[in-house]
Amino acid sequence: MLSVYGRKPAAVVVEPVAKGFLRVGLTPNVVTVLGTLATVAVTVTLIPAGHLVAAALLSLLFAAFDMVDGTMARLRGGGTAFGATLDATCDRITDGALFGAIVMWLVYVDHAPPATVAAGLAVLALSQVISYVKARGEAGGLTIVGGLIERPERLILAVVSLALEGAGVRHALDVALWILAVGSAVTVVQRLVTAARDEKAGAAVAAPAGAK
Repeated sequence: MLSVYGRKPAAVVVEPVAKGFLRVGLTPNVVTVLGTLATVAVTVTLIPAGHLVAAALLSLLFAAFDMVDGTMARLRGGGTAFGATLDATCDRITDGALFGAIVMWLVYVDHAPPATVAAGLAVLALSQVISYVKARGEAGGLTIVGGLIERPERLILAVVSLALEGAGVRHALDVALWILAVGSAVTVVQRLVTAARDEKAGAAVAAPAGAK
């Protein structure tokens, strides 16, 4: 939802940063990669070590790169097919690193019950499925927009709950993971229903390479 309605308010902050990066010679793809490397480094080192507040604040900062690179591409006259592929790939990497690190913290530091660990693993898997449904559908000519839990909602809930948990609010992360697990499952169904109802849903597709 926020990916659809939150871009205009965020542009007030993001556009000046994007213009500044362009002035110093950075490209959108470089910013994408730098943001990904920084986010992965922060999540996989700080979260399993128990530094949840620091991880939350730094993750939020570096996650902003995801909006900056897209804005830079638009300011340059539009993105490229490779740039869009790189951006989507890096999003999946950072999501996997974040929720993988959270699951590690749950298991090795918090000694959380199996049900909570299962919720974390469900979010890790479903976050990838949500994005895949959209990408695969659009590759087939379908239009799939929106959903209950998209990447912005997922990151905000994860980061806020990390900060609260690190500040001493017990079970904040557990509650957030269950909300995300259920909401993500609903989103997968929403997107599949949207795909099924698209006017191009019945269009024939080419056989995979190697098939007779």
